[in-house]
Amino acid sequence: MRDSDFNSEDIKAEEKRLYEEYKKKLAELKKVQKEKEAVGQVFTKGLLPIYVLYILSLGPTNGNDISHKIGERTNGLWVPSTGGIYPMLKKFEKEGFIKGEWDDPDKKFQKIYKLTEKGYLEFESRKVLLQSKIEEALEVFKLIYKDLY
Repeated sequence: MRDSDFNSEDIKAEEKRLYEEYKKKLAELKKVQKEKEAVGQVFTKGLLPIYVLYILSLGPTNGNDISHKIGERTNGLWVPSTGGIYPMLKKFEKEGFIKGEWDDPDKKFQKIYKLTEKGYLEFESRKVLLQSKIEEALEVFKLIYKDLY
């Protein structure tokens, strides 16, 4: 077949077919990305707040150390970004769950956070509320893992 054998209708039909194929592949990629984000949100939205409160229940520390401590406690499998931790600390401070104080008030180099009594009560409350949900999630992950592998 030569180029001259293609008419403009054939070209338009092929363009349309390719465009539809492109849209379909793009939609699939977006779906995969959303699924990855959803899995990440289980950690960042569900587990990170309670785990930050847990880390602070162990003693005062700064946001960077919270990230490192979570990484250490999870054997490096989960090292949350400080970009997600600091806004949470600010929110917790506003809610009265934690109190932050500068290590050097003049230089304001590093803010050390500690759990307040209200924060400790919030942590204990969240632990009770989330225990069955975490156990349920673990069971679901085990079943899915068994099916897939």
